[in-house]
Amino acid sequence: MRVQAQIEVSAPPELVWEMVTDPARYLHFMAGLTRWEVMSKSPRGLGARYRMLMQVRSAEVGGLIEVVEWDPPCDLAWTSVTGLDQRGRWRLRARPYNRTHVEFRLSYGVAGAGILGWVAERVAAPTVRGHLRRSLTQLKRLVEHEQLRALAAERRTKSRVA
Repeated sequence: MRVQAQIEVSAPPELVWEMVTDPARYLHFMAGLTRWEVMSKSPRGLGARYRMLMQVRSAEVGGLIEVVEWDPPCDLAWTSVTGLDQRGRWRLRARPYNRTHVEFRLSYGVAGAGILGWVAERVAAPTVRGHLRRSLTQLKRLVEHEQLRALAAERRTKSRVA
């Protein structure tokens, strides 16, 4: 099953990239996540591994994932190593006026479960899609707020110097 969501953020791709690649921030903006912890020596970049769990209805699903694509500040993709079969992707594209188009995709499957797995995937889809949409809304709010804080701090610094 593949679900996706997208949003426009009023910030340059580099600021959005900083947020979506910082494992310490995931629990702040990712809806439905109950666990996101670094499981590799490097917390970011190609080969970084994370243990992630997401609440889907009454179950926590997920497993160990590994970053398999890292192209700053545009593309980040991962795939499952253990647990639920999944692949995810962040796509960031620059837009005019310092804006960023953000797309979040997640593909998942219940391996070897036949018709019951197919049913489980479809039953979970509305919940997972809702998590993705809320995550993007929260990401937008967090990035835009951080950008405003940085600009305000810069203005305060300039006014003190002048």
